[in-house]
Amino acid sequence: MIDTVELAAKSPDDEQPWAELGLKSDEYDRIKSILGRRPTTAELAMYSVMWSEHCSYKSSKVHLRQFGDLPHSDALLVGIGENAGVVDVGDGYAVTFKVESHNHPSYVEPYQGAATGVGGIVRDILTMGARPIAVMDSLRFGRADAPDTARVLPGVVAGVGGYGNCLGLPNIGGELLFDDCYAGNPLVNALCVGVMRHEDVRLAKAEGLGNKVILFGARTGGDGIGGVSVLASETFDEHGPAKRPSVQVGDPFTEKLLIEACLEIFAADLVTGIQDLGGAGLSCATSELASAGTGGMHVDLDTVPLRDSTLTPAEILMSESQERMCAIVEPAKVDAFLAVCRKWDVLATVIGEVTDGDRLTVDWHGERIVDVPPRTVAHEGPVYERPMTRPADLDALQADDAARLPRPSTGAELQAHWLAVVSSPDGADKTWVTEQYDRYVRGNTVLAQPEDAGVVRIDEQSHRGIALALDGNARYARLDPYAGAQLNLAEAYRNVAVSGAKPLAVTNCLNFGSPEEPEVMWQFAEAVRGLADGCRELGLPVTGGNVSLYNQTGDVPINPTPVIGVLGVHEDVRRRIPGGWRADGETVLLLGETRAEFGGSAWASVVHGHLGGKPPVVDLAAERRLGELLAGLPGLVSSAHDLADGGLAQTLAESALRYGVGARLHLDGDLFTALFSESAARAVVTTGDSDAVRTAAAAAGVPVTELGTTGGDTLTVDGLLELGITELRAAWSATLPALFGAPEIAVGSVPAGTVPTS
Repeated sequence: MIDTVELAAKSPDDEQPWAELGLKSDEYDRIKSILGRRPTTAELAMYSVMWSEHCSYKSSKVHLRQFGDLPHSDALLVGIGENAGVVDVGDGYAVTFKVESHNHPSYVEPYQGAATGVGGIVRDILTMGARPIAVMDSLRFGRADAPDTARVLPGVVAGVGGYGNCLGLPNIGGELLFDDCYAGNPLVNALCVGVMRHEDVRLAKAEGLGNKVILFGARTGGDGIGGVSVLASETFDEHGPAKRPSVQVGDPFTEKLLIEACLEIFAADLVTGIQDLGGAGLSCATSELASAGTGGMHVDLDTVPLRDSTLTPAEILMSESQERMCAIVEPAKVDAFLAVCRKWDVLATVIGEVTDGDRLTVDWHGERIVDVPPRTVAHEGPVYERPMTRPADLDALQADDAARLPRPSTGAELQAHWLAVVSSPDGADKTWVTEQYDRYVRGNTVLAQPEDAGVVRIDEQSHRGIALALDGNARYARLDPYAGAQLNLAEAYRNVAVSGAKPLAVTNCLNFGSPEEPEVMWQFAEAVRGLADGCRELGLPVTGGNVSLYNQTGDVPINPTPVIGVLGVHEDVRRRIPGGWRADGETVLLLGETRAEFGGSAWASVVHGHLGGKPPVVDLAAERRLGELLAGLPGLVSSAHDLADGGLAQTLAESALRYGVGARLHLDGDLFTALFSESAARAVVTTGDSDAVRTAAAAAGVPVTELGTTGGDTLTVDGLLELGITELRAAWSATLPALFGAPEIAVGSVPAGTVPTS
């Protein structure tokens, strides 16, 4: 028997599986109050997925509002609330970018979880009217040598690479990091960026009485029923998730056709609103489009093309099958819309229309199974002010100062610690990963990993381009979530700046444990507050992002991991600054001030397995001065590399290894502090005109220290340390292959050290 609206009104006492669907008793009671009756089975399915933590942000909304209170930025064209933010980058171009998580699905099914994470974020960018032009990924796993890491990591990397490569999108950078806290809870954060003209921006809203609702793309199947919306809204136990809905299955070739069809549809001005189907599937697309519009919507569920004819109405509404979009089209343009879809071999079906009033209704076999106010589904879900408590162990953790750890006392010990940091899984060469990604497809990639930021040309005549960086140090955030979020913002800002770009805007993916734990909620609130205050001081708008909660195993949460993406603009990418040393005889300069700061450092973690003390001091004014200086240095410097994880030791090694050029260096004061401190607001540059750089730095108020001269095949420091480039490269490049074997090389990829001809 079909559970109709009429039947629901007549049977108020029928038991329903609201708890199994993740709803709390008071949430279920509220649904009944909204409707004036019990919900139908289909309505219960819709509310359960849309009121999940993943879709409703019910624990985070009260804190995220701080991002909306930031000062207005003239660069911001579309802000928080749409599928992705949009930024003006000049010459009539607009760029949209966003980062989202697919953490829990990637643990359950690594390849498909990661692949569909890429597919979903690409569609978010597409719905804004933009052509996707590049992707990035931020990945975190448990201990590098743990058996479960060996199970999950290769599949995740293959999924990210396989989907992005098939779409023809370059992967221009990201992160790969390891920590015990991610055992059982890997983080898979995917970013996509797209470009369009200002006039091409599209929004997700259903307007125009009588306009048609068209579902187009892949058929709806049983894969992903309650997928990310359920998986991302519960805590795993030591055996994995208690609920195991099927993870979405991706088809990048269908998505590629969908992209091209959408872009032609946009160019012909055939839609008034558009939304992708990601988390919560049709429940999300229909309720959000109707909620953001000026009327209601009616859908005939019988018309939805299915891969599985046995699906129930609730399953059709909950399915998160991939490569699907929903468009609002004027009746006079429907035939033209369908013709474009046929041209690209994309299945398209009219499933409903925009109505007057304020109801979303759905029929199945001629019976009414959904009759709800759409805003209550999409935008008026529960909002919680969760209890918050400062972690009980935080004072002791901060008092356990890493500066008191045993330090190397001889040149040989310093050299051994240097090699240990550089060859650790976090510090080692990431070619094992990036060889599986195509970094230069489409021909507009200017810089890509292992550079500090990815740089892409968006106009072949003017050479205007963008820079992107994605960063997150969870050790810092564990020691102080407020300062840690700001340090992560500062690092991404600095990575964009060292490429010579002007930072413009911020996106974020906030990965935390269970919001039902007061200590986790305090960490989250502090991180959001820190990020909002940091963006205010740097003058950057937050364009949108993602919150991923319940990242914990049992009662053990991950370290707070706010991953921050910063977008910058290059007026001419031919003047970008690369990160490696290319020539002998250039002066090596350190920009910024070094203090004895080791809390949360790579040295403490790698050498001593230690996490304690306080993170480096945040000085966003100094970061801004450094960024403004770097923006004026193209033409004066031949390379620039930021200092962050691993300090000067990591930066010197990476700069030398990029093109095999060494240096003779002199480090003032304590060699240990000089090499391993992780003081922020610093960068290393090389130049043939050190006087000009010093003059510019003095005008900007940035301290300068001369470190030495490039040349030779060693890194030599004060006659005490001498690391041969060959020895260094062997240690740096051996780590990941030793752990995970030989990767499958992606077609079209370019080995590290190869210079693109752009």
